[in-house]
Amino acid sequence: MKYTLVFFVFITLTSCKYFDVEKTTSEAILNEELKAFNWNDVDTYPSFSMCDSLDGKYEKMYCFQYFLKKQIFNALEEEGIVVTQDVNDTVNLKFQVSETGVIDLVGADMDSLTKEEIPNLESLIIGSLDSLPKIYPAIKRMMQVKTEFDLPIVINVD
Repeated sequence: MKYTLVFFVFITLTSCKYFDVEKTTSEAILNEELKAFNWNDVDTYPSFSMCDSLDGKYEKMYCFQYFLKKQIFNALEEEGIVVTQDVNDTVNLKFQVSETGVIDLVGADMDSLTKEEIPNLESLIIGSLDSLPKIYPAIKRMMQVKTEFDLPIVINVD
């Protein structure tokens, strides 16, 4: 009986994973963190100084987009675009804001009629970006990061 009890205690202790110590390396911790990291979202979106008074993350984003659209529309109105056919198109602009707050037009997706009637539309939009106020870049984990975003604008020229 005594040997049986010793045998069961020995089996119980050796089969238990209680005494196994799992080593974790800094690489394993980094890999786990990178898996949980959402690369498509930032903590703070790019903004202008006039949007700083807003509290919410998305309110600041909408404020930034509003002032950017306003700047583009003002520049297009000042240009006095003349067309031979009516243009009614939604142009999807793709912008990139660098870590230093420099904004660039990466691309513009528009209808072929719009390209034909307003061939210099992209250059007009790029020109409107020159007079923007200082842009504060997006922030992710307390670091300034590069971001890309789409901005649809409606072009109606009669």
